[in-house]
Amino acid sequence: MITQAKLWISQWVPSWALEVGLVLLALAIAWVLHTLVMRLLLNVIEGHNGFVSHSLRRLRSPSRLAVLFLTIVLILPAANLPRDWRLLFQHAALVMLIILIGWSLHIIVTVIADRASRRYRLDDEENLIARKFHTQIRVLVQCTRIMIFLITAAAVLVTFDEVREWGVSLLASAGAAGIVLGLAARPVFANLIAGIQIALTQPIRLEDVVIVEGEWGWIEEITSTYVVVRIWDWRRMVVPLSYFIEKPFQNWTRRSSNIIGAVVWEVDYTLPVEEMRSKLDEFARESKLWDGNVLNLQVIEANSTTMTVRALMSARNSPRVWDLRCEIREKMIAWLQATYPQSLPRQRTGLQMMENWTGPVPPLPGRDFAGMEAPEAPGGRAAAGPG
Repeated sequence: MITQAKLWISQWVPSWALEVGLVLLALAIAWVLHTLVMRLLLNVIEGHNGFVSHSLRRLRSPSRLAVLFLTIVLILPAANLPRDWRLLFQHAALVMLIILIGWSLHIIVTVIADRASRRYRLDDEENLIARKFHTQIRVLVQCTRIMIFLITAAAVLVTFDEVREWGVSLLASAGAAGIVLGLAARPVFANLIAGIQIALTQPIRLEDVVIVEGEWGWIEEITSTYVVVRIWDWRRMVVPLSYFIEKPFQNWTRRSSNIIGAVVWEVDYTLPVEEMRSKLDEFARESKLWDGNVLNLQVIEANSTTMTVRALMSARNSPRVWDLRCEIREKMIAWLQATYPQSLPRQRTGLQMMENWTGPVPPLPGRDFAGMEAPEAPGGRAAAGPG
C-alpha cells in the first residue's frame, strides 16, 4: 500500500522531493514520540528531587536531538536518495550523535557533582571536611570532562577515513611525528596528572589560606589548568595547576584553620613584665576573637636601650587572628601610654659630676685658652679682665 501511494504521489512530485518528505515525516514522528515519552516520564517523577529527575530535566534537549539524528541514521538507507547524499547525511548524523552522547555524559557528571556537593556547605566556619570534599569533586569533575572531550573528539575523528588511516600509519611508524605529538600534548597531560594528584593528596583545598610568591590569600577556584588565589586586597593571582606540585608554598589551613599570631613591642627596662602579662590576659578574655587556647607573653630579646616583648595568641582562622593582633596591640599601647608612659622606648644620657678634683680643668675640645688674647673693648683698648 505504501509503495502504491509512493507511485501515485511520484506522478506529481519529483522522486528526490518525495524521499526528502518521507525523511522529514519520520523526523516529525520521532519528535512527537520523544515529546510524549519525556512528558510521561516527567509526570511520573513529578515531586521527586532525586538523581533521575534532575538528569531527565537536564537531558531533555540533548536526548531530543539524539533521537532525531538516530532516526536519520536509520531511515536514510531505506530512502531512495542519491548515494552521495545518503553518505553525507549519514556521516553528519553519526558525528552529531557522537557529540550528543559526549554532551549527555558531561551533563550526567555535572548532575552527580552538584548533588554530591550539596551535602557539604562551604559557608560554615568549621568547614575543613567540606573543603576537602568540594576540592576532590571539582578537580575530578574537571579531569572527567577533559577525558570525555578527548574521547568524544577521538571518536568523531575516527569516523573520517583519512584521519583513521593517518592514525594507523602514525602508530605503525612511531617515529618523529609521534614524538612531536607527544611533546605538543605534554602540557595537557601534565595538568591532568597534576589535577589527579591534587584531588588525591590535596596539598590545597578550596578556601585554603596560602602564601604563594609572597602573596597571602585564599584558594578561590581550582580548574583543570590553573588555580585562582584571592589575595587579601581583592586582587586575583592565577597560578598554573602544576605549580602546587612542583614548587614550595605555605598552606596555613592544611590540617586546621586555627592559627597563632604574634604581637611585638619595644619597651623600656622599667616596665613591669608581670603586670603587662596580666593585662594581656585581661585584654584577651575580653575579646570575642580569642579562641581560648594559646596566650603567652615573653621577653624574647634585650639590647642596650630596650627589651623586646612578644605576645602569642590564637584564633579560629587567619582573618580573626589578624584582627585579634591589631586589637591587642592597640589596647596595650593605650595602657602603656596611660599607666607607664616612662616605660615607652627612649634614649638615655648620663652626666657624672667630678667632686674634689685638684687637677687643671681640661679645655673644651678644639679650644686652646693658653694662647688666646683678651678681646678689644670699643675704642681700641683691651678689655679689662675681672678683678
